[in-house]
Amino acid sequence: MKGVDYLIKTTQAKIAIKDFLTVLFGCLLYSFSFVAFFQSNNLAMGGFTGISQIINHFLPVLPIGTLVFIMNLPLLILGFKKEGFKLLLTSFFSIFLTSAIIDALTLMFKFPKTDNFLACIFGSILLGISLGVLMKKSATTGGTELLARLVKHKIKKLSIGRVCFVIDIAVIFFYALFFKKLDSALYGIIAIYISNMALDSIVYGASTGKLAYIISDKSDEITKGLLQLGMGVTILDGKSGFKNKDMGIIICALKKNKIYSMKKLVASIDPDKAFVIVCEAKEVFGEGFGDYTGIGF
Repeated sequence: MKGVDYLIKTTQAKIAIKDFLTVLFGCLLYSFSFVAFFQSNNLAMGGFTGISQIINHFLPVLPIGTLVFIMNLPLLILGFKKEGFKLLLTSFFSIFLTSAIIDALTLMFKFPKTDNFLACIFGSILLGISLGVLMKKSATTGGTELLARLVKHKIKKLSIGRVCFVIDIAVIFFYALFFKKLDSALYGIIAIYISNMALDSIVYGASTGKLAYIISDKSDEITKGLLQLGMGVTILDGKSGFKNKDMGIIICALKKNKIYSMKKLVASIDPDKAFVIVCEAKEVFGEGFGDYTGIGF
């Protein structure tokens, strides 16, 4: 039993170290993308980081990272009361690291100003990747996301994503108002969109796919062909409203590179009467797709 206990503790320690290094990488990437691309080019950014940019401009003695941490403290206290110790621990750790690294990079390096468009594109991509990495480890940089989660406790119908978006846009609007830089605000809106796309690709990338509904009189033949191509299928009992006739409805979850093979097979078996609907599947878990590790965030 001692050997088993030791093995369990060793495994848990390795997982904890791996999680720590992953969160550290996410915080480093987030801080670098902000300092190197947004701050150095005076581009607007949403959330508490954007508010800190505005305050820092008028009160340079207060570093941006420190301001972000200070503004998050009340939310961390409220978050502890609403969502427990785990949220407080992971959020405090990632917020503290991000804030400290932002201030350290600002003091240690003078990043050159680059083309605003390139800075917006590459900065927002790295920003989205960093947020995705942190989200997969149940960590957060705080700010609007943490505020939105707390607001949702009061107003259940609110979408966290929409609350974050509204706050980010409002911060960017005030940035443009204070600094009279409309182009900077427009770049900030583009950055929000691109970073959200990059975030989704990290969080959902491995588990996205397509969902095909295939309705045909020759469903048995099509099913056999799909199975031979290595595609999993589910058969539902259906009824044609037009013909008032029972028929099988094939549901097939497949990756994007398999769509052409599926359509070619259906066309070869029932080219005139088969009815095919292909939809986006945001998340697909199971054999051949993403596993269930880390879904709990």
